[in-house]
Amino acid sequence: MLSSNISLGNLKPDLRSARTPRVQRGLFIRLMRIVILVSLDAASISLAWVLSGLSGTNLDIWTAKTLSFLLLNLGLTLAIFQTTGLYDAGVHRRNYWGVIKGISLSSILLFFINFIYTENRHFAYTKYLAYWLLALVFICGYRYLFNFITNFFRVKGAIRHRIFIIADEEDREEYYIKLLERENYFSIQDYADARCLDLANREMTFEYLRKKNIDQVFISWNSIKNRLFLCWHFYNAGITVRMLPTIGEFSLPKSTFDMIGEVFFPTIPAPIIVGGDFWMKRCFDLCFSFTLIILLSPLYLLIAIVVKLDSPGPIFFRQKRVGLHGKAFEIWKFRTMVTNAEKIQASLEAKNEIKDGVLFKIKDDPRITKVGKFLRRYSLDELPQLFNVFLGEMSLVGPRPLPLRDVEKFKTRHFIRQEVLPGITGLWQVSGRSNIDNFEDAFKLDMDYIENWSLWLDLRILLQTFQVVVQKTGAH
Repeated sequence: MLSSNISLGNLKPDLRSARTPRVQRGLFIRLMRIVILVSLDAASISLAWVLSGLSGTNLDIWTAKTLSFLLLNLGLTLAIFQTTGLYDAGVHRRNYWGVIKGISLSSILLFFINFIYTENRHFAYTKYLAYWLLALVFICGYRYLFNFITNFFRVKGAIRHRIFIIADEEDREEYYIKLLERENYFSIQDYADARCLDLANREMTFEYLRKKNIDQVFISWNSIKNRLFLCWHFYNAGITVRMLPTIGEFSLPKSTFDMIGEVFFPTIPAPIIVGGDFWMKRCFDLCFSFTLIILLSPLYLLIAIVVKLDSPGPIFFRQKRVGLHGKAFEIWKFRTMVTNAEKIQASLEAKNEIKDGVLFKIKDDPRITKVGKFLRRYSLDELPQLFNVFLGEMSLVGPRPLPLRDVEKFKTRHFIRQEVLPGITGLWQVSGRSNIDNFEDAFKLDMDYIENWSLWLDLRILLQTFQVVVQKTGAH
């Protein structure tokens, strides 16, 4: 089905961003289900209300406002249905016991509202009971009919979700395949093994999924466990990812559990608006960096004067760093070392405290100036990188961009960190900073960030960064 010859050109700007704005695949079917169910619920409640005679009952607080009371009833009942999952797919919409509890709760609440605010305490108890019974009959009846009609069309192959299964032969348990075939909610389009997710085949796989209009992919744990970052590719294609159940335990970022038949499938739902959260991040980076540059301009000037007076040499230190997709760019810092620091580094390699040698760190680095030591302690030397953020070369939060010397020591699996925009701070910086003495530990933190990224995670890291800087944790 899939060939290994692909072009890796036209790469998107960031692993977490979408090439083009789009909505979640399969959203139309889901929205139609919700719209139809809500409309039928509202019609059933209104009809039960009128037939029970409550529309003519003298409700003192609602005198001349019977319509308002009906709208309150509708809003309350529909809200209860929504919060209890009665508009979700599959068995949820057929949860008749849930319907009974929802209607009962809303009826009791309405009764007590009337009781509290009515002065004469005169109620038509039989009318409330009639409304409750009629609402139950109408809602349960139409839901049964809705399910019958839906199943009829799905047996004919209509209104199904188009799915694709990625699993090696040994992971395609016959039970789960038969379950998906039996649930006429799905239409299985094709199968592939884990090789379709390899770098050489990946682009063609996603092109195939787009052409087939796939909106859900079922993947075995063995196919994805070492490629969890790939969930971002599905996420930004608007495709929902479901894991085929496995005996062993596993961790899946951003996952929920959905029931298909009587089996729970770990699921990563695609966003309704694909890529929207990443562009919010970029807008925040742009606005926040510009604001800080303006507000901190007096501090920039002060630091520049102090650096110039402390030691001979330029105010700023510029260095080639490896950024997004391996593209080199110049990072800016206030100079904290002697001018020939990079040349001296070769003679200090034997003292490198990073065990695997990928990074270069020395606690009492003799190249650091007196002012430089103070600037590093409070991370003030990093402030010029706000210009890198404003220019789009970096983000406020992300994996740190590393020098060419460090990247040249990478293993193949390490390059995934170059698929996201580098940042001024990240999980690495708030989890020990210079106290981390092994690149693999830092890489694991970068992978945790990539796999679990959200706007909230960025905000939490920014707040923790402020705390770490103030406390001077691990800074040297």
